[in-house]
Amino acid sequence: MPKQPLAEVFGFPIDNQSPEATRYREKRLCPFNNKVPNCTKDKANDPLGVCSVKEGESAAITCPVRFREEWLIAEDAAGFFFPADAKWTSLVEVRLKDKHGQSAGNVDVVLVSYDERGKVTDFGSCEVQAVYISGNVRAPFEHFMEDQAGRHDMDWSGQPHYPRPDYLSSSRKRLAPQLLFKGGIFHVWGKKQAVAINSGFFNSLPALTEVDPQDADLAWLVYDLRREVRHESYKLTRVRTAYTKFVDIFKGDVYTAPIGEKEFINQLEEEMRNVVVC
Repeated sequence: MPKQPLAEVFGFPIDNQSPEATRYREKRLCPFNNKVPNCTKDKANDPLGVCSVKEGESAAITCPVRFREEWLIAEDAAGFFFPADAKWTSLVEVRLKDKHGQSAGNVDVVLVSYDERGKVTDFGSCEVQAVYISGNVRAPFEHFMEDQAGRHDMDWSGQPHYPRPDYLSSSRKRLAPQLLFKGGIFHVWGKKQAVAINSGFFNSLPALTEVDPQDADLAWLVYDLRREVRHESYKLTRVRTAYTKFVDIFKGDVYTAPIGEKEFINQLEEEMRNVVVC
């Protein structure tokens, strides 16, 4: 067990005491393309700014926004969905409805390819799966934030409810339902899907039957956080891609009946028009 559990707070390792890291922590900023400049995890007015926790010599990502670093996940997913010469863009937190107009949840990222007139030619979904934490991560976070310079090397090992990644709950309570309901709709439409996940989470899953990329409709984009000593930061790095078939993950019927594909395409085109161009 690491001496203390915090890997990154507001985007930087807690032993990084540079002016940039200090500014991000003091202003509660997010460097990973959140929808607003500030971190909004847990509470917008009192954010829990823990991006990742230590897991042995590695770091486990606990915030889904952490996967948006440099939009690598969008580039990797688009490489699976579309031809190399396709024009594409990404939309985040896209509402998905069933055929009765009821919400089936928000899709983390929808990748959209389009033609010269801006009409959608294809699309696919990318779900982002961070890991749940067992124990109390806010307590060491607040303890560190009270004295960042003096407590970056704190010893939290003797404290109750020491926080750890909980992969079993994360897969059963979050990942499986997300794939079953939202993923089932995209499967009915015949659209490719991707899941962005860190390697510790992926390795905790039951063995998947992998297929050749051209035969797959579901790609598991597996990432690690690699510590860069020179920049005193962690770098999101894809370590592998596992290609599977959706039907091998879930057998049987889709529980959520989807809206029409054309209606969803109209929604995507409307959202593309509403994106502010600077």
